[in-house]
Amino acid sequence: MKQVGLNPKVLRGLRVFIFDLDGTLIDSKLDLGLAVNATRAHLQLGPLPQEQIYGYVGHGAPMLIRQALGPEFDDAAVEAALRFFLDYYRAHMLDNTVAYPGVREALAELAANGRALTVLTNKPVRFSTEILQGLGLAGYFRSIYGGNSFEKKKPNPFGVQVILRETGADVRRAIVVGDSEIDVLTGRNAGTWTCGVTYGLGSDRLAETPPDLLVDSLTELSALACATD
Repeated sequence: MKQVGLNPKVLRGLRVFIFDLDGTLIDSKLDLGLAVNATRAHLQLGPLPQEQIYGYVGHGAPMLIRQALGPEFDDAAVEAALRFFLDYYRAHMLDNTVAYPGVREALAELAANGRALTVLTNKPVRFSTEILQGLGLAGYFRSIYGGNSFEKKKPNPFGVQVILRETGADVRRAIVVGDSEIDVLTGRNAGTWTCGVTYGLGSDRLAETPPDLLVDSLTELSALACATD
């Protein structure tokens, strides 16, 4: 674990935790990759390497499909492909997806100690909610917001600002937790603290956009936040 700018007092004072979903709470990469390649097969295109697909994840489903198809497809073709992808993914999004190790324990500890837990992801909100329900995690969260919940997606800070208004929390008593530079930039843009995880889809990009705190497991974060003097 590497702490960059957070001292123990600040960590213990955190009251609102704003989690990313894919690559942070859930390991969804295989189901996403299979759905992308099913979409390409539907269009008579060959499969992409899974690692290439994983690099496209984080900006929302429309951008994922646009990148997976390439510039030769116009907007209408991308929109049609997106509809196929969403239908396929919804039918298969829990085939292989699981919570990362330590996630359930960390959420339980934070919730038991009175912290407000929320989700802010660029994934469509309906899919996000259904996945969290399917994994038995939805009950930990005060709110779940997706990429279509607001007019602007992360790293725009609007979603964080909504959560702060709803919880009544001061901006410096909130933290955005995620696996990529998108999450770090979201927190920075909103003025909150940021925490990165080392195991996610975009974790290799965190070196260029370092968070205030970097952890190998969410149990490390919950232990620090819930520690007593």
